[in-house]
This record gives sequence, C-alpha cells and structure tokens, in this order.
Amino acid sequence: MLGGIQKGIDLDIICATETNLRAYSSLGLRTLVIGIRDLTRNEFEEWQSAYENASTALIGRGRFLRAVASHVERDLRILGASGIEDKLQNGVPEAIESMRQAGIKVWVLTGDKQETAISIGFSCKLLTSEMTQIVINSKSRESCKKSLQDAVAMSSKLAAPGNALTGAGSARSPLALIIDGTSLVYVLETALEEELFKVATVCDVVLCCRVAPLQKAGIVALIKNRTDDMTLAIGDGANDVSMIQMADVGIGLSGQEGRQAVMASDFAMGQFRFLVPLLLVHGHWNYQRMAYMILYNFYRNAVFVFVLFWYVLYTAYTLTTAITEWSSVLYSVVYTALPTIIVGVLDKDLSRKTLIKYPQLYMAGQRDERYNLKLFILTVMDTVWQSAAIFFIPYVAYRHSTIDGSSLGDLWTLAV
Repeated sequence: MLGGIQKGIDLDIICATETNLRAYSSLGLRTLVIGIRDLTRNEFEEWQSAYENASTALIGRGRFLRAVASHVERDLRILGASGIEDKLQNGVPEAIESMRQAGIKVWVLTGDKQETAISIGFSCKLLTSEMTQIVINSKSRESCKKSLQDAVAMSSKLAAPGNALTGAGSARSPLALIIDGTSLVYVLETALEEELFKVATVCDVVLCCRVAPLQKAGIVALIKNRTDDMTLAIGDGANDVSMIQMADVGIGLSGQEGRQAVMASDFAMGQFRFLVPLLLVHGHWNYQRMAYMILYNFYRNAVFVFVLFWYVLYTAYTLTTAITEWSSVLYSVVYTALPTIIVGVLDKDLSRKTLIKYPQLYMAGQRDERYNLKLFILTVMDTVWQSAAIFFIPYVAYRHSTIDGSSLGDLWTLAV
C-alpha cells in the first residue's frame, strides 16, 4: 500500500505522507517512510570505501557504521510511505485476556508508532473502550516532568473507587498508560523514574511505543529494582534480547524474526498463546507442588526429631537412643522417599481444563495461599501432637512389659 507520491514541492509530499502515515497507523499497519538521494560516482566510491573500513574495524565497529550511515543518509528526497499488515498470531487476544484475569499485569514494549501500537492494543484486547488512557508525549525534560506530575495526580484520582468521575460506590476506572520512547529518554536513569513507577504500578495496562532495545531492558529493570515481583519478558526478535535477559524469566518466540531471542531465553516456544498453559497450568502446578513439598518435608523430619526429643526426656538427656543409626539414615533415603517423589512429580490439585477455564485460580500463588506463616505454624503444631501420640501410646502400652528399647524404637520408627 503506497501513498504520498506527488509531483510538486517537497512540502506537499511531506504533508501527504504525514496524512497517509496517520491513516495507516490508525488501521494498525506498520509504516515505512521511503526517501531517495542521488549520489555521484565520487560520493559513492567515498561512501563504499568508508563503509568497508567501518565494517572490518575490530574496535568500535558499530560506532563507525553509524557515522558512515549518518553521513550518507542526509539531504534525502521523500518519495512516500508504505504500510504493511503485521498480523497477530492466533490466540493472542485470548491469551492476554486470560493473563489479565489471572492478575498478571501485561506491559507491551514496541517500536511501532503510537497510533499503530494503540490500534494493535485494541485488536489484541490489551486496551478496551472502558479504559482511561494517560498519554505522555514529551519533547523536553521540563515538559516530561510536568506530564508525569499531571499523570501521577490523575492516576491517583482515578484509581480511588467511587471518585468524582466514576460516581460514588462504583468500581474504580481501569487505567492505561501510553508513553513514547522520546519521553523515556528523559525518564530512565533519572530522578523521574520514581514518578513513572508510581503511575505505571497504578495503571492496569502499560503501552510503551517507539522504544529502543535498551529502553525495553530499562523498563524491566525499573520494576525489578523497586518491587519483589517476578518479571517475565517475551519477544521474537533480536531487539528483544536485552529485555529477555534482564527479566527474571525470559521467553523467546521462534518465528520469522530469527532465533536470536530463542538463543537468549530461558524457555522457547512457537506461539504466544502457549504462554497461557505455561503460566496458568504448569506455573500453578509447580507452585502447588513446591509449597506442599516444603511443608511436607519439614513435617516428616520434624515428627521424627520430636519423637527423639520425647525419648530424651526419659533418658536424663543421655546420648542413648532407641532408634538405630540405620533407621535414622534410611528414614529420609528409603522409608519416606516414595511419597516425596510421587507428590513432587505427579501431584495435580486441579485439572488442566479447569485451570485454563478459570484463570483466576492462578492468583492463589500471588496471595500465598499454599505457603504462608499460618500454614507453617499449623504444621509445627501438627508435628508436635503427632509425635507425642506416636511416642507415648507405644510407651504406655509396653511400659510394664519385657520388650527391650531397641524393639520399642523399631515400633516408633514404623509409627512415624
């Protein structure tokens, strides 16, 4: 789709091209501006020689290549603009919606124009018509600072439930922050980072457009350095490598953008929609298994130790023990190993179908429902009374019999 090629002065072509760019961007198309410059033979030979020297430089190759490019890419005559459709993969809108229902905050960092990014945001259900958009487009440090201050005040007002705009008693208005790469230049690694963090954490969705690869990594670091939340980055191109490496979990998509993202990632997958079973299914199962296994391993060892503790009270704190050394060694290695392996590998509290159907179940991990101080205390109390029952019932039953201490120790081991 080509537009903007007109005969006449450059101003007319520029105006027509800008009109076409806005039209293409509003349709969600990826735009490209095309320009041309005629070179004389001497200019071409000079550029070719400089390019060959820069491309073979051992130190500072990138800097030399940028200098050569900036020298030749000037005084261009604009031809027009093109727009191509960058179609979303199947299942992307549904995957983003499921992650948002699961309580996962989704941030999109893209190099597209703002209009294109917003259009894609609506098509993938990242943005909705009910959301209040906070847009930050600044060309200077002062204007960026003022925009952030206004955004902080606006987000604080809109985030409160029952505010003047949404009405008393109503739910708070969902917020979306949209910021461009030029504004991020004045924000990242400056005192304005804290202001951006305040706005971004209040918003339900963050959309960063026209961002450079290093800015993507800077935004991930902004969250990592200020919260204890786990960050996950997913990308499909070489410009996403820095972001993937900065995040706690990096996922690379293998597609037509090459394999640089895959090589730099922790996990690789073919399509974005596979992120849903990875997080909502395997992530939930893994959290449930890990939480259960921590409590279970503490429980099984504490019961065994408390039995020895009760025995010590009746032996005047001597070093004698009724449980043999072999039983103590084999207790964790053999006697209780099978439940640990089976639970740690195969345990599933809910089916895959249920976890996919109800993404809200993923929030159990965010609320620490399976491993917290209350459960830990209850487990300790459980081990105390169980160990007391295991020790004192056989002790009282065989107290006046002729059974020796070793046999009674075997009985305690079996009871445990």
